[in-house]
Amino acid sequence: MPTRMRFTIWRTLATAAVAALMAAFLTPAAAHGAPRESRPVYSYADAVREAVWVDTGLDGDGDGKTDRVAADIVRPREAAEQGRKVPVIMDASPYYSCCGRGNESQKKTYDAAGNVVQMPLFYDNYFVPRGYAFVGVDLAGTNRSDGCVDVGGRSDIQSAKAVIDWLNGRARAYTTRTGTTKVQASWTNGSTGMIGKSWDGTIANGVAATGVKGLKTIVPISAISSWYDYYFAKGAPLYDSGPDWLSDYVDSPDARTKCAAVQQKLVDEAPRTGDWTDLWSERDYVKDASKVKASVFLVHGLQDLNVRTKNFGQWWDALAKQGVERKIWLSQTGHVDPFDFRRTAWVDTLHRWFDHELLGYDNGIDREPMADIERHPDQWATSTVWPPRGTQATTLRPATGSRAGVGTLGLRKSTGTETFTDNPQLSETDWAAQIDTATPDKAGFVTGPLTDDLRLSGSSEVTVTATPTTATAHLSAVLVDLGPDTIRDYAASGEGITTLTDRTCWGVSSTGDSACFKETQAKTADVDYTVLSRGWADLGNYASDLKGVPLTPGKAYTITLDLAATDHIVPKGHRLALIVAGTDKDLIDPPSTTPTLTVDLSRTSARVPLVGGAAAFARATAGSAVEAAEAVDAGTLDGVRAPLNAHRIP
Repeated sequence: MPTRMRFTIWRTLATAAVAALMAAFLTPAAAHGAPRESRPVYSYADAVREAVWVDTGLDGDGDGKTDRVAADIVRPREAAEQGRKVPVIMDASPYYSCCGRGNESQKKTYDAAGNVVQMPLFYDNYFVPRGYAFVGVDLAGTNRSDGCVDVGGRSDIQSAKAVIDWLNGRARAYTTRTGTTKVQASWTNGSTGMIGKSWDGTIANGVAATGVKGLKTIVPISAISSWYDYYFAKGAPLYDSGPDWLSDYVDSPDARTKCAAVQQKLVDEAPRTGDWTDLWSERDYVKDASKVKASVFLVHGLQDLNVRTKNFGQWWDALAKQGVERKIWLSQTGHVDPFDFRRTAWVDTLHRWFDHELLGYDNGIDREPMADIERHPDQWATSTVWPPRGTQATTLRPATGSRAGVGTLGLRKSTGTETFTDNPQLSETDWAAQIDTATPDKAGFVTGPLTDDLRLSGSSEVTVTATPTTATAHLSAVLVDLGPDTIRDYAASGEGITTLTDRTCWGVSSTGDSACFKETQAKTADVDYTVLSRGWADLGNYASDLKGVPLTPGKAYTITLDLAATDHIVPKGHRLALIVAGTDKDLIDPPSTTPTLTVDLSRTSARVPLVGGAAAFARATAGSAVEAAEAVDAGTLDGVRAPLNAHRIP
């Protein structure tokens, strides 16, 4: 974060007449040249605040009436009075009443007429004076909306899609929750951008995957692209609860009295076995990436152990194949909003992104580097495209070393075996800390000190052939950068940030809605190693990602573990390690047995996205050009320690 912080406190204009006069000079219709930035020319104090209830066409709560979802709106009054239609920024969320949004857990508040007074976050304060409307949608079953929360399913997605349809004249809305007086969105041009962190950003992904007309861009932050991959990794459970718990967590009191059937469906169709069901197909947005017409500005923490980075990696790759306009920020944080780790740059960049995508301003943001990546706390680098050109999936192979369990990692295929016994009391950090020690609980494979930097950019996979001694077994695979560094402390409660008492202001404040938010700074930790990617699987899913089966003790099985997407430079002098082990203690529901597994090294490998491919690896490990040429994999990629709490909310 820059050492100097810009305080953007915009003074409310004295009268609507002054605002209208300024708008005449600064809007596209009257400007003398093409505008490059929207300006705060409208009065926030005089903004229209209203609520509408949009008919979703669904009856999720089974009361015989179609559900209506509440949409709270803040929009510039002067624009409507002048007949000027404005675009919409929307955040559809289940959290507006139960839990709050942002680092300060802000909730919606209302006046006596039921119109919103405080809208969480800075979006309305900052963008409404600049000629945007902001719409905060309560998902079905939450706050003031009818229906039931179905955790990423049809009801969740339709909650937001119906509002976009209404903004474009294709759906009905009413002035009250139960009344018959209809209302039209005559004040908007229908162009909508969706934004949100976690579940909110997940809804943006899901709505974009419907291909709804009028949705021009989405900004998903730490968002899910497939709900199965939130709860499971190839049959291995990542949480000790399913979507029924999450639904109950955010349901309004009214919904809890009506939604028992939905709750039971979430239990019945999301079995703790990790088997794939139709419920997960409905909540897999990646399969519908071909329908996405909106541009995507994606943000994710590379150490997010709540919504793991597989979610952004597979979404990014699918969008790339469709030629979707994309931009990406990758931080060193965990589950953190960019407003709280790179505030000044974030507000400026988001402003320019929405100006370009929703107002059509040619401000050059589409010609800038595609990716911003945090290399060290508050130190950022860019990539023209992501992953960079020249990134190749390179096959690295483990080999035995001079001691059991302490092997080597290189390009040549090897023979031999390594054996370890599952110990569910240990985790990735325990294994990494003992990488050079022969321990019975893991098999580690390490390069020598690198003679050059080595960059991994994208998604990896590790294929393991193992023979278990029991009928059930879990596997973990971890890539580690071995060497000293100072990183954001993603394992701490702030997941890489510390919240301060000082505030900075971003937009215009009102009596009930401050635009001033607590500042943050990077919370750092000095480490001897950095886990840069990880993945898990139930070995019983060896034959199918969809269903697990019992294993035959003494029989060899081959399975491929998907490792989380990353962008990491292993610097010169450090070592790259691959660890294969059993149950990570931070995963939930360990198997009932603790098997010993024998790994066949000749049939075990890691495919990692290296910038420069096998040749870069050979150079960095002082390997020969001949060795690199023999090992080169011709395929080029298309795109790509903290305890995992039992009840994390996305």
